[in-house]
Amino acid sequence: MKALVFHHPKKVKVEEVADPQLEKKDDIILKVTSTAICGSDLHIYNGFFPQIKDMVLGHEFMGIVEEVGSEVNHLKKGDRVVVPFPIACGQCFFCQHALSTHCENSNDNYGPEGGLLKEKGAGLFGYTDLYGGYSGGQAEYVRVPYANVGPRKIEGGLKDEEVLFLTDIFPTGWAAIDWAELKGGETVVVFGCGPVGIMAQKAAWLQGAGRVIGVDILDYRLEIARETAKSETLNLHDVDVVQEIRNITDGRGADVCVDAVGMEANRNLLEKASNLMHMQGGTIKVINQCVSAVRRGGVVSIVGVYGTTYDNFPLGQIFDKGISLKMGQAPVHRYIDHLLQLVREKKVVLDDIITHPLPLHQAEHAYEIFCNKQDNCLKVVLKP
Repeated sequence: MKALVFHHPKKVKVEEVADPQLEKKDDIILKVTSTAICGSDLHIYNGFFPQIKDMVLGHEFMGIVEEVGSEVNHLKKGDRVVVPFPIACGQCFFCQHALSTHCENSNDNYGPEGGLLKEKGAGLFGYTDLYGGYSGGQAEYVRVPYANVGPRKIEGGLKDEEVLFLTDIFPTGWAAIDWAELKGGETVVVFGCGPVGIMAQKAAWLQGAGRVIGVDILDYRLEIARETAKSETLNLHDVDVVQEIRNITDGRGADVCVDAVGMEANRNLLEKASNLMHMQGGTIKVINQCVSAVRRGGVVSIVGVYGTTYDNFPLGQIFDKGISLKMGQAPVHRYIDHLLQLVREKKVVLDDIITHPLPLHQAEHAYEIFCNKQDNCLKVVLKP
């Protein structure tokens, strides 16, 4: 089959690889009909998450069931499904507590420490050997383990593009807001108007926010946020964003700030040099902005990805302001059924952020324009 293979940082290529096989009795083989490139795929592409061996990337995918293991009890060949990006067994302590991204059984590298290179959480599709070494879905076919737990059937005439983002970015944006426990009427500021940031803005309205503001440095992303999420927007290059947020909240700051950027925020040469000195990947500048922009007693929700420890973490400021921090990978299994119902009821539209529908054989080009923010690229969907 054809698949997008990561070889080393900045080098991916669509090539022929072996077809996946059933390995356990509760596996399925999925014929992929749609798959997407996620911003967190770029962390591998840019070398922030190490991967030595070749690997098929991709954790946002859906398709048609092609083969079914003997112990799969609710799917059959021909069923159309969407697949959460965490791989969860459904039986361990964390799965039983709706914490699927911490599954104890889906990653041989699992452990309680959460270390830099070992003792990580649940297995993830196409996301390095640190997270189980599973082949991903940017391919014609993919093996899906624990198929009684993860895949959800899609029925009723919904197009792939309407539900594809239930795999990751919409549940991730939803989690960012859910963790803040809105009571209604809050001011929510989302730093980052990429796909996850825009999904968080949509989720904020659905969960009762009174005002939603998107922050970014690129005008085309801000324009898409205004059009698709109906948010107010601020460009970090045009205004002092922290001061502006205080100005419009009677000097207090936002009730909730979401970091939907993570460690690959834009950096200058001095910041890059500091990273080398401190042996840390990327930057925490967006966390710093959130901590300054949120009100005392507010919530900072972090769904942008971070992979290392960081010097100069603003712990004293967080303590003084009494800020609650919520963060992590989204427990998609907890949310996906409810979010699918929102899509079915037309309460939310997810496919309006797609800027580049492309065939799988153009995946290498797609990574380049997505990574470099060329051609006003916000979200790529690949068709095998």
